[in-house]
Amino acid sequence: MSESKPVEVYYFTDMLCIWAYIAQIRIDELKETFGEQVCVHHKFIPIFGSVDSKSKTTWLKNGGVKGYAEHVQEVASSFNHIQLHADVWHKNTPTSSVSCHLYLKAVQLLEAQGDLSMSSEDVIWAMREAFFKNIIDISRTEGQQQITESLGLSWTAIQALICNGAAFAALDEDMQLIESYRVKGSPTLVLNEGRQILYGNVGYKVMEANVNELLNNSETQASWC
Repeated sequence: MSESKPVEVYYFTDMLCIWAYIAQIRIDELKETFGEQVCVHHKFIPIFGSVDSKSKTTWLKNGGVKGYAEHVQEVASSFNHIQLHADVWHKNTPTSSVSCHLYLKAVQLLEAQGDLSMSSEDVIWAMREAFFKNIIDISRTEGQQQITESLGLSWTAIQALICNGAAFAALDEDMQLIESYRVKGSPTLVLNEGRQILYGNVGYKVMEANVNELLNNSETQASWC
């Protein structure tokens, strides 16, 4: 494969999205296959910005939160590479994904500053597992602090970036990208400056084909329009 610039991928997810939890293995495989030829930027979209609102609208006709919890178990039963707690969404039900997205933007900022002892991607995965596998309410400060301490990270440093507004600004940048690329849901991969968008339960081979296409085609083949 010829030398080329890394393929930039914006990966939009909601931390409470079961499909994003399922899809992580594909993102890991993408990075393992292509190494430095692909760069995945984790972005957040608030599909579960208000769980209460969803329970009274989108989920209402299907049994509210209880019905959604059953749906999640049904979906997960087809994928043996993930672990799902039997009481997820039944117990310790989160109120919103936004607070943990804000927390994770602070984590990403720490990483960019060189002040994080592990990768931000590992923290994102730890938080997903905490919710889906261990039913920790990651919308609550207590849950986030529990995860922080278990990973040996600095709670003070993370909170400082939230308190000074930097994490809010970073989260707003994600929102601007959502609008710019017209991202519809979670998970969504945006490649080629928005020309290629893969949304939903997309198989690994489709992801791989899209990256290969960008790596193997020169800029001279871009659209003249």
